[in-house]
Amino acid sequence: MPEAWDDAMSVPGAEPAGYGLGKSGWVTIPLGRGKASMEILRAWVVESYRNVAPKRLSARLAADSSG
Repeated sequence: MPEAWDDAMSVPGAEPAGYGLGKSGWVTIPLGRGKASMEILRAWVVESYRNVAPKRLSARLAADSSG
């Protein structure tokens, strides 16, 4: 599983996602005050996208963010 999984599971109230997605490393994070910061959530979304996106789209994301 990606290294962010341990970080995600350390958020209070976090749990493996339902519908069998937890087996693939997906985590349900409760949103709200005092939980995970927007910067961390954004980083997790980008990491998740890169894990499932076609390589050419993932490379495009990297190119767009370096500019």
